Amino acid sequence: MFPSSPERAATPTSTANRLSGLVGTLRRPSPSALAIALVATLVSVIGSIGADSRWLVAMGRIVVERGSIPDDVPYAAASSSDWNNVPVLAELSFYGLDAALGDHGLLLAQLAAVILACTFLAAGIRRAAVGHAAAALTLLLVAAASLSAFAVVRVQLFSLVFFPLLLLLLRSEARAPTRLIWLVVPLFALWSNLHGAVLVGVAVAGAYLILERGRRRPLESAAILLLSGLALLATPALGGTASYYAGVLQNEAAARGAGLWAPLSLTAPFDVLFLAAALPLLALALRSRPSLWELGALAGLVLLTIQSARGGVWLAFMLAVPAASGLRQLRERPIRLGPVLLGLSAAIAIASVIRGPLVAGVSEPLIQRTLREAGGTPVLAEPVAAEQLAAEGGLLWLANPLDAFSAEDQRLYLDWLEGSRSAADPGFEDVSLVLVRQGSEAEEVTSRLPGVRRIAGDDAYVLIRSTAR
Repeated sequence: MFPSSPERAATPTSTANRLSGLVGTLRRPSPSALAIALVATLVSVIGSIGADSRWLVAMGRIVVERGSIPDDVPYAAASSSDWNNVPVLAELSFYGLDAALGDHGLLLAQLAAVILACTFLAAGIRRAAVGHAAAALTLLLVAAASLSAFAVVRVQLFSLVFFPLLLLLLRSEARAPTRLIWLVVPLFALWSNLHGAVLVGVAVAGAYLILERGRRRPLESAAILLLSGLALLATPALGGTASYYAGVLQNEAAARGAGLWAPLSLTAPFDVLFLAAALPLLALALRSRPSLWELGALAGLVLLTIQSARGGVWLAFMLAVPAASGLRQLRERPIRLGPVLLGLSAAIAIASVIRGPLVAGVSEPLIQRTLREAGGTPVLAEPVAAEQLAAEGGLLWLANPLDAFSAEDQRLYLDWLEGSRSAADPGFEDVSLVLVRQGSEAEEVTSRLPGVRRIAGDDAYVLIRSTAR
């Protein structure tokens, strides 16, 4: 007879304990678990696919079909030669999701990213010895502040997972330094292949390494910070990665504060909601007296958010743990209908994913009509419409990624979007079809051209043929 090892003997009991714990959680879900379920349900119901998403599908398909990484944007007529294509892994991921499940796959990925983000934030809050009630209220405030990032599918869904994961690691190391801090290096290497918000992650990690860990372990902290910077270059573009990020940060939209780079505004509904949720979070966070490195990171993120509202989600994530600590005295209350609410949330989320994301772009019939009318010639279209056409194999004059094109072409395109240039201005060579939102500035300036006619449309977009040159 062979004697059983202690590990083998303990395995059935350990498995039974884990299953028992899972059943107990489902029977008596905590307020924080219910908060995550509520956020996930909301995202599944109102989720839509926005700009900065489908161009990844188009590029991913091209990479797969060619078996190589292009150094330009093949679906655009404007020159984009010598572009450093860094986010290839993101392109392949989006293409795989779209090829397998279509828009449902993109919505499912967004939902998974939001759940993981909230789970990592909740774990960080609980490690700070904060109760479930305070955690739940904080998560709901963070979700409200981050709703524009949560509800719209964009390439940043990868950063929705990695940024709170990074914060969880940094705060764990701040409490008890270990060698696990070296994990930030491979984390940044992977993240750099997916989304540019890795730069925000490196900056926050730098605040911890310089203002906290560096005071006790200066050599180790300097080495980690140096390797973290080098990890950003671990992409197919290698040394060209730096040029790619420089182009992203210095593109014309960023310079103008246009589109996704727009600053905070009191007239934008999502920005007003952000301020309504973020200001209480900030007040609670300051009440809990964050550490020096957290204050440094928060100061940087506040400045980033003021300059570009899209940075608000990272500020909200950073505020979660200190804000929850400011609610430490909040009383715990049992939720009697917890299992019912959890089951209802799961049912609604599943039904919403099956339904698919809300339509926030051009209808499929109008996309197909545009492709037929174009016949392989370039179409001038607004960002969401342009990405839809690119994903369907169409040719655009210019589309995301904007930074792949010359500064002159970027300015020309943005001027048209803002209504200060017409589709007949020099620069839009070989463009005879224009696809725009009804009532937009681009539609207004295009409609004033001589010799134009509307040949198709749907509830939101109109296809215009222009013969003026």
